[in-house]
Amino acid sequence: MKKRLITILVIALCAGAVYGVGKLGITVRHDAESAEEDDSLFGHRETLYLWYADESLTDYLNSVAVSYNDYQSKARVIPVYTPGREYLETINQASLHTEEVPDMYIVSNDSLEKAYLAGLASEVRPPEGASPMTETFPETAIRAVTYHDRQIAYPFYFETSCFLYNETYMKDWARAQLEAENDAAAGEEAQAALDGGAAQEEAAGEETEDAGSGGAVTDEAVEERVAQALPKTIDDILAFADLYDAPEQVEAVFKWDVSDIFYNYFFVGDSIDVGGVNGDRTDSIHIYTEDAIRCLRVYQNLNQFFSIDTKEISYDGVLQDFMDGKILYTVATTDVLSKIEAAKEEGNFSYEYGISMMPDVSGDLRSASLSVTQCVVVNGYSAKKEMANDFCRYLTEDAADTLYGRTGKLPVCDSGDTYSDPNKEAFRQEYMCSIPMPKMIETSNFWVELEIAFAKIWDGEDANGDLKALSEKIMAQVTGEEYEEAYIDVPEEAEDAEEEYVDEEASEDAGEE
Repeated sequence: MKKRLITILVIALCAGAVYGVGKLGITVRHDAESAEEDDSLFGHRETLYLWYADESLTDYLNSVAVSYNDYQSKARVIPVYTPGREYLETINQASLHTEEVPDMYIVSNDSLEKAYLAGLASEVRPPEGASPMTETFPETAIRAVTYHDRQIAYPFYFETSCFLYNETYMKDWARAQLEAENDAAAGEEAQAALDGGAAQEEAAGEETEDAGSGGAVTDEAVEERVAQALPKTIDDILAFADLYDAPEQVEAVFKWDVSDIFYNYFFVGDSIDVGGVNGDRTDSIHIYTEDAIRCLRVYQNLNQFFSIDTKEISYDGVLQDFMDGKILYTVATTDVLSKIEAAKEEGNFSYEYGISMMPDVSGDLRSASLSVTQCVVVNGYSAKKEMANDFCRYLTEDAADTLYGRTGKLPVCDSGDTYSDPNKEAFRQEYMCSIPMPKMIETSNFWVELEIAFAKIWDGEDANGDLKALSEKIMAQVTGEEYEEAYIDVPEEAEDAEEEYVDEEASEDAGEE
């Protein structure tokens, strides 16, 4: 109750700086086509208002609203585009002070606790006869929309990070490897025949000539070799970088935005706990762990191989370098799919590419990406919750097959043929193994603080000390009093493998010089 009252007070104070709807002056935009519909046509129907803040959804939501109006005869849906930084506060004001209450709205899962405590989210009630959400959506999505054992939203679409690679370069490398192996094998067979005297001189000469060209390398064999060569761990990336004879235009084997926590989080995602399974428990926070320290030291060591300036790097810059053929591997979010498709159509990307799941930190340290799930919430203040639930199910399930084609966003629900594309399927698989963004208000600044810690560690600060300080700061916020973590003395043996590899690389570089 205390948390609920505090949340309501915070929303009320924030909303004080925002004028209300109608007389209060909140700026919202109904779709022109929907607003101009003949009222007599829908006079017998209830009107549901769906609020959203991402303008790229406008055309899609309008088309779904039209199809839903044809699908049933009880309600019509009007999408309402509502921009602004204080989105939830604006919804709160509209719910309290206007007749056009937002019956549903789209919001990211990390805002669900704030919404629920303010009375702006209600437990979802799928229509009678509909499949339970647990049978329709993956476990990650259910965790994302669950708050204290209640499902309080419908999973809509998601964002996470995956491993992006230049497939053209990988195929060229694989073909060269296979041809070299075939040549070597043919040469050995010819030599064996000569040494054993099993063939006459003319036949031996023919075999030797054939050995020079090797056997034919099939496309299937190339694809199989590429699949085998894709890194399963960070060590695999380093090993490949050591043997890869890169084309002249390649400036880096692996480069990613080390300044953004969304692209770094996979290093520690499996080693820390912020809020328990559903990201809603303040009594389940474990940031300072031995595995997390070890993972961050692996991360720090990468700066010796892939020197990247945290102050100069950006995701857009990295993506442009990838499309220019300057990078072999990188970390990308789902937007890369539509961006590369657009670049190909414009003639600005001339390579094949592939998406795979993020590699593990090491053989015994797993990785896990961060994910954000955009959800559709039924407003607790709506007087039409039953009808709102029916539309939410329709939007997130029945209409999911057209979401990517209209918006470039990947739906949580696996319907239609969206995931017949292996690159989109790779993102879906990564999402199902990801860590949903936690919902707790008390830890809302954790991501900024973790990003700062990553930057310091990348630049050489002590991973153990920085992680300990971060944990103590967050725990002090949660407990309301000063907090001190017991120091974890990570055994040196845990780092031997990484240090040995670094020393070996340094020795080889010195020898080449």
